[in-house]
Amino acid sequence: MAHTYKVHAVSLGCPKNRVDTETALGALPFRTVMVDDPAAADLVVVNTCAFIAPAVEESVGAILELAATIRECSPRPRLAVMGCLPARYGEELREGLPEVDIWGLPTELDLIPGRLATALGADADAPAGRRSSTPPSYAYLKIAEGCDHACRYCTIPAIRGKLASRPIDGLITEAKGLIDQGARELVLVAQDVTAYGRDLGMKEGLKALLEKLLPLPGLSWLRLLYLYPSGVTESLLSFLAGAGRPFVPYFDIPFQHVHPEMLAAMARPKAADADTIVDRVRKHFPDAALRSTFIVGLPGEKKAHFEALLAFVKRTRLMHVGVFPYHREDGTPAATMPGQVRRDVKERRMAAIMAAQKEISADLLERYAGTEQEVLVDAVHGEWPGLHIGRCWFQAPEIDGVTYVSGPGVAPGAMVSATIEETKDYDVVALS
Repeated sequence: MAHTYKVHAVSLGCPKNRVDTETALGALPFRTVMVDDPAAADLVVVNTCAFIAPAVEESVGAILELAATIRECSPRPRLAVMGCLPARYGEELREGLPEVDIWGLPTELDLIPGRLATALGADADAPAGRRSSTPPSYAYLKIAEGCDHACRYCTIPAIRGKLASRPIDGLITEAKGLIDQGARELVLVAQDVTAYGRDLGMKEGLKALLEKLLPLPGLSWLRLLYLYPSGVTESLLSFLAGAGRPFVPYFDIPFQHVHPEMLAAMARPKAADADTIVDRVRKHFPDAALRSTFIVGLPGEKKAHFEALLAFVKRTRLMHVGVFPYHREDGTPAATMPGQVRRDVKERRMAAIMAAQKEISADLLERYAGTEQEVLVDAVHGEWPGLHIGRCWFQAPEIDGVTYVSGPGVAPGAMVSATIEETKDYDVVALS
């Protein structure tokens, strides 16, 4: 009887990392099954994040914990580490973690499946594809790797390299495969989605890609994440406004800051001011759901700079906001900039923005009370029988609030029509 290979996988960090994990596992032998217990596995795979110090700590901690778990097993599962951590720390990491048997860099995605198969003592006989780890309702589609921007606080270009857009034909094939597996929603991700195709000589690469993706049969929602402000142009918005479904009017625009002095200090790509971009989106999509992320406490951020950011959050009333305290990362220009901000100041500023956003979010969600919405069901609630976790169009997976939904026809992967019965600060409750 043919041997079944058991693999335990952990994917840390962003959705782009998750796609890499799914791709690496998708090319393993047909007789591979995923297991929850690392001690029961033949192979343990950890895909790491190293964007900022807390992510590095989480990645190293996960590796050490798994190494300790499998150390006494007989035979001991092989341990593979891939992703941004080895890309950032290289030999230093290899010397410090002798428990790791296989290493893989983000630039070696085509080689990693073979290394993992060899570790299993098998051939990588499965066709290149994806072994989905998301709920059945949605899947991420990574359209590009790397980044050409030079933001002074960011480690990504050093870790992931320059922008490398994936060819359209391959993306369409992958998208069809994900839809065939049951995904109702595709979430497009890249370091900067609006930059797609520039390295391939395309002037409007994202539009060209969307023209091929939007008509795909079986696709209910298409969502774009990580739209750099510089790429949110009148041309793109006009195209999206005319595209209609399955595009959902959800705009994730990481402004990072709004004060011109701070944007200059960050070396952000030149763009119109944040208010202008918000107005531009709302002109084409009056009911758009807007999300943004901000960094507080970059070196040189003074009280006036922060107050301008807080005023922007209160004034523009975005639906979703994420705030991060600046982390001083070795190797980045910002690490040596003067005017480093104390940790307690950064934390107070972060808390002030989130307190304001909590009220805004609750107020914006309240307007949906009593309305009928499509809800894409992601999973069964782990504690309440009959209750499921899903999302309305204005909620992106993993980063926003959720919709708690119950009633006839509600099941993972289903799209149901439901009435919003109750709204909370970030979540809503619906009945189909």
